[in-house]
Amino acid sequence: MHLEKEGGRPPSGALEVELRQTSAPRPAGPGLTASAPGPQPGGRGPDAASPYPSGAALQSCWAPSDQDLGAFLTERRSHAPLPRLFGSRCQDPCVTESTPLLRNSSQDGGVRSPRVYHPELIPAEEVWDASSAEWEGRSLAAGSSRWASSDKGDLLEGAHARLRLSKLRRCARWLKVAGLFAFVVMCSVSFSLYPDQGKFWQLLAVSPQESYSVNLSSRADSTLLQVDLAGALVASGPSRPGREDHVVVEVTQTDAPGSRRRPPQVTHNWTVFLSPRRSERLVVSRTFEVPSRGGVSISIRAELQGTQVVPLLVAHQHLRASVEAQVTVAAVILAGVYVLIIFEIVHRTLAAMLGSLAALAVLAVTSDRPSLVRVVEWIDFETLALLFGMMILVAVFSETGFFDYCAVKAYRLSRGRVWPMIFMLCLIAAVLSAFLDNVTTMLLFTPVTIRLCEVLNLDPRQVLIAEVIFTNIGGAATAIGDPPNVIIVSNQELRKTGVDFAGFTAHMFVGICFVLLFSFPLLRLLLWKKKLYNKEPSEIVELKHEIHVWRLTAQRISPASREETAVRSLLLRKVLALEQLLARRLHSFRRQISQEDKNWENNIQELQKKHRVSDRILLAKCLAVLGVVILMFFLNSFVPGVHLDLGWIAILGAIWLLILADIHDFEIILHRVEWATLLFFAALFVLMEALAHLHLVEYVGEQTTWLIKMVPEDRRLAAAIALVVWVSALASSLMDNIPFTATMIPVLLNLSRDPEVSLPTPPLMYALAFGTCLGGNGTLMGASANVVCAGIAEQHGYGFSFMEFFRLGFPVMLVSCTVGMCYLLLVHVVMGWS
Repeated sequence: MHLEKEGGRPPSGALEVELRQTSAPRPAGPGLTASAPGPQPGGRGPDAASPYPSGAALQSCWAPSDQDLGAFLTERRSHAPLPRLFGSRCQDPCVTESTPLLRNSSQDGGVRSPRVYHPELIPAEEVWDASSAEWEGRSLAAGSSRWASSDKGDLLEGAHARLRLSKLRRCARWLKVAGLFAFVVMCSVSFSLYPDQGKFWQLLAVSPQESYSVNLSSRADSTLLQVDLAGALVASGPSRPGREDHVVVEVTQTDAPGSRRRPPQVTHNWTVFLSPRRSERLVVSRTFEVPSRGGVSISIRAELQGTQVVPLLVAHQHLRASVEAQVTVAAVILAGVYVLIIFEIVHRTLAAMLGSLAALAVLAVTSDRPSLVRVVEWIDFETLALLFGMMILVAVFSETGFFDYCAVKAYRLSRGRVWPMIFMLCLIAAVLSAFLDNVTTMLLFTPVTIRLCEVLNLDPRQVLIAEVIFTNIGGAATAIGDPPNVIIVSNQELRKTGVDFAGFTAHMFVGICFVLLFSFPLLRLLLWKKKLYNKEPSEIVELKHEIHVWRLTAQRISPASREETAVRSLLLRKVLALEQLLARRLHSFRRQISQEDKNWENNIQELQKKHRVSDRILLAKCLAVLGVVILMFFLNSFVPGVHLDLGWIAILGAIWLLILADIHDFEIILHRVEWATLLFFAALFVLMEALAHLHLVEYVGEQTTWLIKMVPEDRRLAAAIALVVWVSALASSLMDNIPFTATMIPVLLNLSRDPEVSLPTPPLMYALAFGTCLGGNGTLMGASANVVCAGIAEQHGYGFSFMEFFRLGFPVMLVSCTVGMCYLLLVHVVMGWS
């Protein structure tokens, strides 16, 4: 900081910004900058030494040293006009600052200062990736409005148009807020009006000689009766044809009083098979339609080969809405969530929370309101623990400079060529995800890819989308690469049919190889006309990203105290200064599209000096802990003696690394955890389980079974494979594939054991695996790795939207599912491998 003399010029290499606090009129309205005050009585004209011939007095952006900071901030909020950092000289001495961020701003005296907007008038969601033409248009429009007095009419007309547009946006925003708030209030009231009735379990013992029966009173407001059984049961049919121990549940409905007498009619029969291992416990549920107002009786009897007694737990509950109504409402809720995410009306985390609240409110209205403990049980904490632990590991890893080092190495291996580098990254991601969880792969690959793209002046968004697509494809190759595959292989009933670890991996690996052969050319075709290089020089791109980071930093500071308010104000002024610098650079630089670096060998030494490992000791500790964690992931899949889930392994690895790294400021590490992503997954788990309780997933499975049974017997296997692949792919692209897979396995098992259908089980399971794994590339919410990659990219300032992912992921999903379906048809229908 120094004082500038009258008529002095700034030193070379730095620009002195003159800041003075003056009183000025308020802005005319939203979207309008403060007009310059007129000449003061006895005042001076424009300073001849100033490079900007404007006689307007300037407002100070810094508080004088003799003024109280709180009073200064209060005055700035209520009275201050829009700050301008460049203008004419003034008589009074004022404080100026030399900063390299504002260098070369006064070298050209003919360049006018562009308009600077007040921080509160700039939308928080504005993305600083606008093209150079837009920025040049702003600066030139502002300059021409000051140069030519004949353009005053156009300037006023443009100002009124901007004011009308600002009012329309404000009205749309208030309508959105009012509509969503009314929706939330309605769901909250509906959820609070109906109590949690809970399930009253009754212990009973049934045998071939003794049965259980109970008469239920009629209820006028109920149309469904839900019966739950718990005990040593199996969810599907018997694994071998023949006489098996089972329990038969009969629901008998009697006529209403006053009707003609006739014998009671059995409306429903439900057969539940018993598990040979009597120590197991499984809860199964079935919903029966009881539209009449007459009484209902439930009878349970056991058909066993011996005379032993079978202990069971039974519970029943009346529901108000029919299955069709529940499925319709569930589909509307899911469609509403996707509308909120696709059009970016709210953040995807808030959209998932709104969908969960709506689904819970519908369950409460239908007399199936879950308790808080039950809702918490719906959340897959193993997945959340895996994400949290790996995020901690990656956060500590980023302190070592390892990601910069990997980016330079990848640049060397690709010899400066972009497409070989992209193909190499996608192939490595696919191979790693076949042996690791695809979420873990993207947690490790996303920071490396972002740093590599920044070194090469590439747009990371398309590269990240391509990587996560191939991660989902590679995860389908083995039995441990994707959660649906793990669910299929770990099912005991499927193992008896021949779907074991080795056979499943061998079968899927060959098909995924064919999928990869078609996916790489398709990726090149989809990105053929897209410029992966940034359209502006790297200095412009880095400056825009710096503006975005500074703005996010200012928004994350809560003005709870005077000091935090002052820091936030300083950060916003920093953003304004960087905007000025960006506008001048865009005016001085000619638009040019970067080309591939032909002299990559000459630049590799400079890149290695700039991007190197900063802490080798910490890097060694991180590599050691990460190696142990990955080794434990493998042992967990192959060695039965390791009694640790993936979530426990990740959490323990994070604790080990935090101890070895000796990190005292733990809040810095926690700030790098994607809390929004974790909350999104928790809300998504609740949403999908609630939709499953509304019979949406069950309805999809039943309709698939009905369509397969309609096909002639000689074409039934081919039709079943095609239907299962495409129904699973489309369903997995719209909802979480984990509950869908868990629901479809018993449906397909019962279908294959139906005497009227007689289909082999392994082809149906392979079709389910192809559809659920490859269908995750259809939308941003289709797979967990998609959401994780989007969250990390958003944290680094390179977030991509739902439609950006859809334009690239959905065509790849269509082609990959087609290739997988053709492979299954060739192997199982043409070659007869069943």
